[in-house]
Amino acid sequence: MRQFYRKYIYMPFVNLSFRSKLFMVFVLVTIIPMMLLVYFSYELTKTKLTEQIYINMTNSTAQITKNLENKLDSYEHISASIYLDNRLANYLTNEYQDDPSYLDVYNYIGNRIDTVMAAYPDFDSAFIYSDNPSLPKDNYYIRPITPEVQNTELFHKLQQSYGNIIHLSSPQTENGPAMFTLARLLNNNSNQYPYGMLVFQISESVIYSLMEKEAGGKDIFIINDNGIILSSADKQLINTSLPKLLHQNFDETPSGRFDTTYQGVKALAVYNTLKNGWKTVSIFPYDSIIKDAKSLSQLIIKISLGFIGVALLLIYITASLFSKRIRTLIRMIRRIERGDFNPTHEEQMGNDEIGQLHFAFEQMTTRLKSLVTEVYQKELQSKEAELDLLQAQINPHFLYNTLGSISSLAVKHQDPQIQDMVLHLAKFYRISLNKGKSILTINEELKLTQSYNAIQLIRFKGKLNIIYTIDQSILPYSTVKLALQPFVENAVIHALWNQDRPLNIHIKGVIENNSIILSVIDDGMGMRRETLQSLFEEKEGRGYGISNVDRRIKLKFGEYYGVKVYSKLGMGTTVQIRLPQKEIQ
Repeated sequence: MRQFYRKYIYMPFVNLSFRSKLFMVFVLVTIIPMMLLVYFSYELTKTKLTEQIYINMTNSTAQITKNLENKLDSYEHISASIYLDNRLANYLTNEYQDDPSYLDVYNYIGNRIDTVMAAYPDFDSAFIYSDNPSLPKDNYYIRPITPEVQNTELFHKLQQSYGNIIHLSSPQTENGPAMFTLARLLNNNSNQYPYGMLVFQISESVIYSLMEKEAGGKDIFIINDNGIILSSADKQLINTSLPKLLHQNFDETPSGRFDTTYQGVKALAVYNTLKNGWKTVSIFPYDSIIKDAKSLSQLIIKISLGFIGVALLLIYITASLFSKRIRTLIRMIRRIERGDFNPTHEEQMGNDEIGQLHFAFEQMTTRLKSLVTEVYQKELQSKEAELDLLQAQINPHFLYNTLGSISSLAVKHQDPQIQDMVLHLAKFYRISLNKGKSILTINEELKLTQSYNAIQLIRFKGKLNIIYTIDQSILPYSTVKLALQPFVENAVIHALWNQDRPLNIHIKGVIENNSIILSVIDDGMGMRRETLQSLFEEKEGRGYGISNVDRRIKLKFGEYYGVKVYSKLGMGTTVQIRLPQKEIQ
């Protein structure tokens, strides 16, 4: 488990760039919690909205029930006033002959019903069924109880009502709209003898208007005790079964709620029961609840995205600023690693920790350059002191006179090789001693090297070939003394003694990219990496070694200049000396 964590979690995270780490941490601590916040806000909002809608629906349904019961109570009260009207009872139960006294009945009942209709405009019609055969019927206010009437649900229910009011409904037909019927059996309380039936008819739309203002996006129904729809906004549903539409029956409790499916949509149903057994039912689709919750969540998401966008921009700017300054520090460290101690003169990075680190690093670089320069100067002074000591020990006139005498003896004994070697040796020392000067022209350095090469050509006759390709325009420019000769010497020492075939050395001098490039190229066996590295290690007794040449050039002309050696075993060696186009002052 620990290896898995280190391999697949720890190391990939550690290897990310600083900016990527900041973004990853930002995502973990900001975006993911924000997404969780939106999710839980959505769920909480949906729950709270559901609870609030349930409360509103319960209150609304209760208000509808109250309004409906108040209206039905008022209808019951007016029916009771007629039921208890003794004069009306006498008119309806009297025996009538052919005399016109029945006209008083018509006038009284007509006025009575007209008064009710005027007081209750909700009534579509009001009339009385009478079974008094001696009372003529006008078929408007007073209607006969015919066999057809006796076969109706109204008649049968009234016979079992004992004078209590009953409520019936009839669906919409081609002859008229859906109607509510309120009826009461008129009887003599003393002997329970019925003498007629009082009927009020009310349009279903009048009853629905009592609920309509409480709709508010809900579907509202009135159903009877069998679940048959009595009133609805959709008139086509009247006289159909609401439990079948909902695929669920209502509980026996007088009020309640349940989740259901209405018209293929999940919905919340709330119901209340009236005193007469009817129920008012409100159905609210959950889609509306979810829509409101989604609207709020979308608002939260939009606000969150705005904050996240601003935060991303700020984190990007901050991360880029940090990364840029850290990359600058890395570049400075790598320059030090390459041995370049020159100050970068970068703009101050501020006063925070990174800015202070940058300032301290610049100070350290300047101090390191000062120390390295001081060490170089001391080493160079030491070498120059050694050379001065050597030169002091050699009397140039004595050396030249002695070499001249040896040359005269060689001529006298007719030995031209000795004479040539002595003459070249004299030229070599004349230029190298050079009154103690450490800077020569490239022309002088080439002459010094040519004198050395001439001696080696005599020594290794037939085993050494040297070719010169020199751009004459570089000859006046300056170089440190003994910049070229040590590399020719190195080629002779390491390449010539390790092969049977002749060694070819090519000495080149060109101008390239505003710099002078002096090259010593040999086709010897080349060197191993260890041997190549050892050439740059200063060793006691090696005189002006290769590392010494590189250091003196850098100290004199800058870090951009110096010596590079390319070699591979079996492929030969190439030495490149880079110098500035600078004449001796």
